[in-house]
Amino acid sequence: MVLLLSTFLAAIPAVATPDLPRTWQWPVPGVHHVVTPFQAPTHDYGPGHRGIDISVAVGSVVHAPADGVVAFRGVVVDRPLITIDHGDGLVTTLEPVSSQLSVGTAIAAGEEVGTVAHGGHTPIDQLHLGVRLNDVYINPMLLFSDVPRAVLLPCCA
Repeated sequence: MVLLLSTFLAAIPAVATPDLPRTWQWPVPGVHHVVTPFQAPTHDYGPGHRGIDISVAVGSVVHAPADGVVAFRGVVVDRPLITIDHGDGLVTTLEPVSSQLSVGTAIAAGEEVGTVAHGGHTPIDQLHLGVRLNDVYINPMLLFSDVPRAVLLPCCA
């Protein structure tokens, strides 16, 4: 049984998360209501939700969650978005966000990067935040210091 379990666990792609910085700031101020949580796909092309959707009014200011450099700003299909490269393999995409920043612009954590717009797969009045670590999507909630970690309790006393 132990061999079977260890074989199964070894087959699951792992993303090292213990060394992630947990000092990121929320991209929007106020109460952070996550409408749609992260749901990891079972494989690269599987269904899932590769980020979180935060409830926020259209026109709200969006801030950089951490220091970085604008890697992309433009429209993809029907939605404006901005992508920030934070270094060390961490890349954030915020959508739908209208921005006037240029690719290559250095930005500091908390700096304004644009405003919530319309378009895309996210319902109106929501902001999608996706984060990739070395090209693999991870749960953005791992990066916010005000989100408590899960604690495993003893099973059977």
